[in-house]
Amino acid sequence: MYVLLTGTSVAGEIVRVAINDLAFSPAYVTAKVGDTIEWVNGDFVDHTATDKGGAWDVAIAAGNTAQLALTSAGTFAYYCKVHPGMTGTIHVNAK
Repeated sequence: MYVLLTGTSVAGEIVRVAINDLAFSPAYVTAKVGDTIEWVNGDFVDHTATDKGGAWDVAIAAGNTAQLALTSAGTFAYYCKVHPGMTGTIHVNAK
C-alpha cells in the first residue's frame, strides 16, 4: 500500500525527483520504507508518476509538487501517462 500525501508531515527522508524538459531527474532513485518521494514539476504541463504495476498513480500539476509515502520494499518502474516516454525507477529498501 502507498499513501499519496497532500500537505501532511512526512516520516523518514524526502527523496526529490525533478521534472524538467519532459524527463524525471534522476530517473533512478533509491529510498527506504518510510521515506517519501517528492516530484517537483518544473515543466509548464501536467505529468503523472504512474507505477507500471498499478500500485499508485500520482498527478503532478505544472509548477507544483506531489508526494508519495513508501510503505513497501521493492523496485518500481513508473512512467508519465501523458508522456509515456518519461520513465523512472524507484528502488525501495526495507528499513
